[in-house]
Amino acid sequence: MSAERPLRRLLKDPGALASLAVLALVALACLAGPLLTGHAPERSYPDLRQLPAGFAAEPGPERLRAALDRIAFRMRARVEEAVVTEGTLRLVLAAEGGIDRRSLVYLPRSDLVGEPRVVEAAAGDRRLVVEAPVRRLHFLLGTDVHGRDLLTRSLVAGRVSLLIGLTATLAALVVGVLYGAVSGYAGGLVDALMMRIVDILYALPFVFFVIVLVVLFRPGLALILVAIAAVEWLDMARIVRGQALALSARDFVRAARALGLGPRAILTRHIVPNALAPIAVAATLIVPRVILTESFLSFLGLGVQEPETSWGVLVAEGARAIESAPHMLAAPAAFLVATLVALNTLGDRLADALDLRR
Repeated sequence: MSAERPLRRLLKDPGALASLAVLALVALACLAGPLLTGHAPERSYPDLRQLPAGFAAEPGPERLRAALDRIAFRMRARVEEAVVTEGTLRLVLAAEGGIDRRSLVYLPRSDLVGEPRVVEAAAGDRRLVVEAPVRRLHFLLGTDVHGRDLLTRSLVAGRVSLLIGLTATLAALVVGVLYGAVSGYAGGLVDALMMRIVDILYALPFVFFVIVLVVLFRPGLALILVAIAAVEWLDMARIVRGQALALSARDFVRAARALGLGPRAILTRHIVPNALAPIAVAATLIVPRVILTESFLSFLGLGVQEPETSWGVLVAEGARAIESAPHMLAAPAAFLVATLVALNTLGDRLADALDLRR
């Protein structure tokens, strides 16, 4: 089948185009990450914890005053006045025993204001008037329990989730295609034996398998890739095996045998190339399944571990804080759902374009 006609069908399908647009947008945003948001993924703002999603610049007047009161307490002083004019804070501090000017370093450490300068002092530094620029920070999706920007963390987590989805799918694709093609082409006892091995592996409980791996090895990104790829290739093997069985009975394969072509040449030139359409559709549908599996394992604490993060890790953090900060769950869940829906829709539309449902 020529690839031109299915490609035209796919590009004329509104659902396929919408899915491709969503996937491209998510992928580009995840790659850009902190460049888009202006926040490092591990940068925390202790005075801006669990901020809700919004477009307003932070800190707002109430949060700034609360932070200044905490800073003044550490300086053994009190805030008499705090006024922000055109981005500049005018702060009046007072203390009965005088204010140690070295303690002004607490102001820029808060990440809310810049370097302060004393513009007026009275009564032996018992009263100081300080000016400092106020930082204007934006957190479109809010912050987490540590004061980290949720949008940045969701985008960086997306890199890990998408990497796992693509890498594990590629591994499953290679192993499954090779195994299934050999099994289907060989037929007979070899096929029966190879498929019984697949059936046995299907019967193993996946979560138990992952727990055993976690006990034996250190949990992390490499382990989750191995665990998921070790299971996902089974479906691909069955699909390719069915295609190989059907293609082996076709006239062009029989002609290739009659001309003296060996099994390797027949598999690489005739069987696998003619099975590419269902393989492509299956691979497209495996990616969202892998991402969902990784998210589920990370949610259980069996997947990606700190300092790395993924959408599953963020969903788990959001679930623990759902009563006090529901936006922590909504942000990564929205990215996860949008990606999964787009991938599944693309797989369905690709199957339609290739006429695989006939």
